[in-house]
Amino acid sequence: MVTSSTMTSLYGVLLLLLDSLLTAAFWTVLLVVGGSGCGAVDQWSLAGLKCVTLVLVACALADGRRRAVLCRLAALLCLLPPLLDFLSPDLTPDPGTWLLGAACSAFSCVVWEAGLSGGQSGQKKEDLDAGRLLARVLQHVRVDFLFLSSAFVFLILAVGCDTVIPLYQGKVMDILTGPQLDSDFLSTVALLVFFSLGSCVLTGLRAGVFMCSHARLNKRLKLLLFGTLLRQEVHFFQDNNAGDLSSRLHSDVNKMGLTVALNANAVLRSTVKTALMLALMWRLSWRLTALACIEIPLMAALQKRHIACTKELTERKQDCLAAVEALAGQSLGGIRTVRSFNGERDETRRHREALHELRGVRRQAAVYNAVFVLVRRLGSLAIKTAMLLHARTLIAGGHLSIGSLLSFLLFRKPMSHNLKEILFCCGDTLSTVGVISKVFSYLDRTPPGREEGPLAPQRLRGSLVFQDVTFRYPSRAQDQPALKALSMELQAGKVTALVGPSGSGKTTCLSLLKRFYEPECGRILLDGEPLQHYRRRYLHEKVVLVEQSPVLLCGSVRSNVEYGMTCDPRQVREVAIKVGACDLLDSDADVGEGGRRLSEGEKQRVAVVRALVRDPPVILLDEATSQLDGQAQEAVLREVLRGGRTVLMVAHRLSSAERADRIVFMEDGAVVEEGTHLQLMARRGRYHRLREELFSDLLPVQDS
Repeated sequence: MVTSSTMTSLYGVLLLLLDSLLTAAFWTVLLVVGGSGCGAVDQWSLAGLKCVTLVLVACALADGRRRAVLCRLAALLCLLPPLLDFLSPDLTPDPGTWLLGAACSAFSCVVWEAGLSGGQSGQKKEDLDAGRLLARVLQHVRVDFLFLSSAFVFLILAVGCDTVIPLYQGKVMDILTGPQLDSDFLSTVALLVFFSLGSCVLTGLRAGVFMCSHARLNKRLKLLLFGTLLRQEVHFFQDNNAGDLSSRLHSDVNKMGLTVALNANAVLRSTVKTALMLALMWRLSWRLTALACIEIPLMAALQKRHIACTKELTERKQDCLAAVEALAGQSLGGIRTVRSFNGERDETRRHREALHELRGVRRQAAVYNAVFVLVRRLGSLAIKTAMLLHARTLIAGGHLSIGSLLSFLLFRKPMSHNLKEILFCCGDTLSTVGVISKVFSYLDRTPPGREEGPLAPQRLRGSLVFQDVTFRYPSRAQDQPALKALSMELQAGKVTALVGPSGSGKTTCLSLLKRFYEPECGRILLDGEPLQHYRRRYLHEKVVLVEQSPVLLCGSVRSNVEYGMTCDPRQVREVAIKVGACDLLDSDADVGEGGRRLSEGEKQRVAVVRALVRDPPVILLDEATSQLDGQAQEAVLREVLRGGRTVLMVAHRLSSAERADRIVFMEDGAVVEEGTHLQLMARRGRYHRLREELFSDLLPVQDS
């Protein structure tokens, strides 16, 4: 099947052939009549004749957008050669010049259609989003207005010095190549040295101030993003692993800062320098300047195509980097599990696959970049060759001196570098749009169901009521609900034990009480008020959870106990003595990441002390003493149950549940039966059968 673009290409080739035939016929006629050249009138007449012919052919071949493309190609084919001859009247036109003009016309048309005008309608929204995101980044820079203002002053002064240096170098060359040394030689050299030193000093000041602004911006953005991430709901961290978020927090924010601070610095510097250099180059030779300016739209078109190719690769590379960091963090953080199950080979394979994918993306990006650099340098070489040929004619005609040519070439080289820098920085900035969008998506994210009320009463009784609560985990939305219309009441100052098989919803109840998740239906009341009516900080201070596998942060045991609050050291020591953790409290050693330098029992004792020093009216125990021996467990439970607190414990050991004032047996997310230990045993229901099963498993086996 022949596509529309293929047909357009075929029609374009046909127009090129027709243009070549008409040009060849014209030069044949000139040779027959014995002419050695043609004047401007002849050239423009031929151009008009060819333009009319080719436009008529284009209208006959195609319609719609294809016709418009072919008409633009016809206009370029016919009008560019005489225009180039008009800009360079000293060059004698020949068939090679006309064929070169046709090739340049075709190349320009392809660049325009494919690089500048193609796909604009589909990119309007994307360009708008890119502009909006960059504008948001600039809003965060306004705080550093004084820094940036001084940096811009240094930049303009440095650019002014850089611009006049080649001009004085050319003057020195003209003086040296003259018949005798001019009397202004020493003053010219002195000015050259002065502007060179000024350029060095001002450039250093400009770079230093911009780097300082970059560091300040990075700090603000990282703090803002870190604070936003901490406010997200628990489910967010289940969908986004810590390694990925850490990569976004550091590498992506750094890239955002570079986009604004360094790229803006480079673009502004290069733009001002290019404008000043173009003005001086125009004074030296407007014809050479016109030839040099041909490079600008060609490079812009090439850069736009390069951006389109590398933008997706940049986003993929960032994702691959985040994945590699996440895998490494997971493997090293879970080294005990990896080592226990001989998973070193699997982890190495997964890491190798992630690195292989990252290398593939980088290799593809390198290929795109190499092709872009090659095409760009070939185009620059062609422009430079044309300029040197024309400069020879101007020097021979006395329109240009050797020193002026040297100044022009000294201007053109940095100007070409400036243009490349502008295009590269613009492309690099646009390629970070995906990164910026990801960071701002985190900054703009509002955690669902995290609203809080104004309630923070001085005294809290601690009564809890579940009213027809239904809940399913967001990551398992298609599964059965973890809780099904659950209703139960926890009396203030009483101990309630949740008992039941694994997966019955016991830990889910604790998570809902801490507002780690929000119920789909129903309400949870604390002293008769829904949980969302309380202040979030107040709720977490009054309702404290002790988990089965508590997580400790890097630092000493005391810093973990006092984490998030200011407490009396004597009170901390009293509680530690009562639960048998005083020896741990006296140690200043770092507990390590996650408390890995402590045993599971020691971590549970530290977690209990951390909860009790807050003296909460409601305490939630999720198998909080499962790793303690009998004596330590008794001491911890005695201290926890003392003081008239409302206690909700998840118990797999029925010996612990027997001490509760009320036992709730759960199964499949619902309450099956509830009552005291004696009531449930007399009822001979599910609780009785579970206890009998556990008791029979503990009986010694009789020899037959």
